[in-house]
Amino acid sequence: MVGLVISLEFAKKNKFKKKRLERLIYVRNVNSTFNYKGLIEYMVEVELFFNGHKKKMLIDVIGNQK
Repeated sequence: MVGLVISLEFAKKNKFKKKRLERLIYVRNVNSTFNYKGLIEYMVEVELFFNGHKKKMLIDVIGNQK
């Protein structure tokens, strides 16, 4: 499954409000190893603007939450 993902650092820097997921998502690389950034625990809701159109999107946040 492929989706939109941003880093935890980017989410913090831009002060996105994180929402905790009900279930954690394990992230695997194309070679089937687990991604070193860890699990996806949160998502953010953002409004994207392009060519006069506006759309709300949910984007997963990847990165260690320490």
